[in-house]
Amino acid sequence: MCREVCEALPAARQRMEQANDVLGYDLAQICFEGPEERLNSTVVSQPALYVSSFLALEKLREESPELLDDCQAAAGLSLGEYTAIAFAGGFSFEEGLKLVQKRGEAMQAAADETASGMVSVLGLDREQVAEVCDSARQEDEILQIANLLCPGNTAVSGHQASCQQVAAVAEAAGAMKSIPLAVAGAFHTSIMESAVAKLESALSAVEIQPSRIPVYSNVDARPHTEPEEFRELLVRQVCSPVLWHDSMQQLLDDGFDEFFEVGYGRVLRGLLKRIARRTPCHGVLE
Repeated sequence: MCREVCEALPAARQRMEQANDVLGYDLAQICFEGPEERLNSTVVSQPALYVSSFLALEKLREESPELLDDCQAAAGLSLGEYTAIAFAGGFSFEEGLKLVQKRGEAMQAAADETASGMVSVLGLDREQVAEVCDSARQEDEILQIANLLCPGNTAVSGHQASCQQVAAVAEAAGAMKSIPLAVAGAFHTSIMESAVAKLESALSAVEIQPSRIPVYSNVDARPHTEPEEFRELLVRQVCSPVLWHDSMQQLLDDGFDEFFEVGYGRVLRGLLKRIARRTPCHGVLE
C-alpha cells in the first residue's frame, strides 16, 4: 500500500515522512511491508487511510492542479470526512492526522470493551434492513443500520451475538448476500460511546478554520463550512449512521455533476454508479 505513488512522486514521499513524524512510528514501512494484521488494525488503518488519501491528492495536484483549484465541494465516507475537511482548509494535514490517530485509538479501545461487529447486507432497501435488525437483535443488545451506502448496500452494526443472526434473517427477507466485515467492532453505534469523550477532548484542542468549500457531512448529508459545526458533527459521527447515499444524492440535487474518488480502489465509484449511473466519477489511485 502506497509504495508505488511514494516511489514515483517526491511530494507523496514528503507527505509520508510528515506522517511518520506526527505518528511517532514508521507508517511507510507498515504500509509497504506489513504485517497485514497490523496494517488492518484500527489504530493503524485509520491513519493509513487518511494519509493515502493525501497521497492521492498529491498525485492529482501533480497531474491536474486545476482540478483541485476548481473543486467546489467535498465529502468523505466515515474516516474520509477528516480528509475532506482538511482538503477544504478546516484544519491542517498534521492536525487532521493527530485527530485520526486519537480517533483510531479511542474506537479500538471502545471495540475492545464489547464483543461486536458489522455485517454488510446486499439486496434489501433500508426499510427492509431495519426490519432485519429488529428480527435479528437479541434481547437487550444493539443492532442497527450503520452505513447507508447506496441502493441495496447497507451495513449494520451491533453486538456480536446479534450480528451472527443477521445472515439467516436477511436471507429469509430476500437479501442477495450478507457479509461479515473485518472490522474491530460496531462502528457508528452507541457501542462506541466511550470513544466520544476522548475525541471531543481532542477536537477541542484543535484550531479549526471556516472551510473554503462546503463539506457534506455523514451525519446529516448537508453542507457545512463552520468550525463549530465540524467539531459537533465529527463527534456525533462516531455513534451515528453514515448517510453516504443521502450525501451523494444531496450533492447531485445541488447540481454537482462530476466526482473524483481520492484514495485507493473503486469502492466509492461503484457506490455512485448505483446511485446515479451516468454521473462521471474518476479514480486517482488504483
